[in-house]
Amino acid sequence: MNKTACVRGLSSRQTRAWLWLGHRRWPIMLGAAGISHFPREGDMATPAAILRPLCVFYRTERVRRPTTMLPLRAIRPDDGWCDAPGHALYNRYIRQPFPASAEHLWRDDRAYDLLAVLDFNIHPRCQGRSSAIFLHLMHDDARPTAGCIAMHEQHLRALLHDLRPGIGIRVAC
Repeated sequence: MNKTACVRGLSSRQTRAWLWLGHRRWPIMLGAAGISHFPREGDMATPAAILRPLCVFYRTERVRRPTTMLPLRAIRPDDGWCDAPGHALYNRYIRQPFPASAEHLWRDDRAYDLLAVLDFNIHPRCQGRSSAIFLHLMHDDARPTAGCIAMHEQHLRALLHDLRPGIGIRVAC
């Protein structure tokens, strides 16, 4: 099995692409601003980097448990992710309510019903470089993301089944 999945068929401004792992490929959506080599918090771009999945979250009442070798956790209503540059927990998992800006993982839409946390700007962290880069479900209207990588549920499940700790997703233009 390849040690790296690859995003192909894109230029820096495109939001639709393909994610390849071995001989398998799946359509994906990227950030609304395309790909950035210099990502900043709130820029709506998917970072050009090798993104390794760290863990998987899922909504137990909406989707079945995924088959994966990655660490797995059920999403709770108070789960969140700090996106406040300058806060000590910037780009970290948090519990709501939270005193600073944070993204809710428990959402009304289905985008985060199944997601993998990607290791961009986590080890080490750089304040304001970008946070909450996830591999998550595609919106029903297939719109671009805020910087994450989105896939259809059956494709994300297949990818999570094949991913192993240490396998990265190379995003470049």
